[in-house]
Amino acid sequence: MTNTIGKVFRITSFGSSHGKALGAIVDGCPANLELSEEDIQIELNKRKPGTSALTTPRKEQDQVEILSGVFEGKTDGTPITGVVFNTNQKSKDYSSIKNTPRPGHGDFCWIERYGNYDYNGGGRGSGRITIGHVIGGAIAKKLLETKGIKIISHVVQIGDIKASEVDIDNLEENINRNNVRCGDENAAKLMEELILRKKEEGNSVGGVVETIALGVPAGLGEPVFGKIDGDLAKVLMNINAVKGVEIGLGFGVAEKTGKEVNDEFFYDENKEIKTKTNNSGGILGGMTNGMPIISRIAVKPTPSISQMQETIDLSTNENTTIEIKGRHDPCICPRVTAVAESATAIVLADHMIRSGFIHPTNIEKGI
Repeated sequence: MTNTIGKVFRITSFGSSHGKALGAIVDGCPANLELSEEDIQIELNKRKPGTSALTTPRKEQDQVEILSGVFEGKTDGTPITGVVFNTNQKSKDYSSIKNTPRPGHGDFCWIERYGNYDYNGGGRGSGRITIGHVIGGAIAKKLLETKGIKIISHVVQIGDIKASEVDIDNLEENINRNNVRCGDENAAKLMEELILRKKEEGNSVGGVVETIALGVPAGLGEPVFGKIDGDLAKVLMNINAVKGVEIGLGFGVAEKTGKEVNDEFFYDENKEIKTKTNNSGGILGGMTNGMPIISRIAVKPTPSISQMQETIDLSTNENTTIEIKGRHDPCICPRVTAVAESATAIVLADHMIRSGFIHPTNIEKGI
């Protein structure tokens, strides 16, 4: 089972939904980066459950503890271990599904591949394991901030409700004003109403999350098998419930001409090279071009719904029905924003070190 991502800046995720704890080991972070538990907690608070009517009612503080890798307030170059202990798991809610795989979940695949499967809360296959992503991503974001790079994720669609164009300069402020984490206030209200309506029906709804990385220098990535858009697509697709990834204009290029899609270059007033449009999403030939990196992920509806569904009983080899108990999100898009930010940050931090923009052992040495 692969639980590590990254070549130089590496994140190893561990833990399960109803186990004792979850977390991440971050290896390859240079020394002398100022880092505290609060830095990580800020990011974890964006994805923790029980924060509004739009999320699962499971109450977890998701309080992180740093066990290693930080000395006197700064990273020391050794592996950083961050852990979050589970405190509110209710495993009895899942005993009835031991032999009845939930539609839309990975239960059946886990049983077929591993046999010994922790079905409580989905075990290692639960969305809760993204705590590890966020711990690693919080450290990556701190590292990227030393180079002026900022990453923001926001919800741009829930069901058939789409946000209008948003102001990037005020995006972070705007998404913090609503529980959906959408930059369009009017759309956010409609999105929230839709989510609550599906929750009342015992159903769920999906959506689209966009991530924007600002201040990324040109020249990250490799032109063949190390394409940065390839690495981004991989890490984003590895987030639970993600079924599609777009970079820049994405699938929209299929209906355009070359003249419409090509981003024309120009020198701005400071003689810096820019492009007039950003259909490429900040990446050309597998490498960054200095424009904002823009990606979008399609997030499927939460598969755990309380409506009756058909499934199988592996103990009797018969068809049966299932009614899922427990506490679940009617829409996970608002909480996925934190995970998408973190996943993007992990890839960018890894490439910043690999490409020589960040010193691999001591950030105070420079390059």
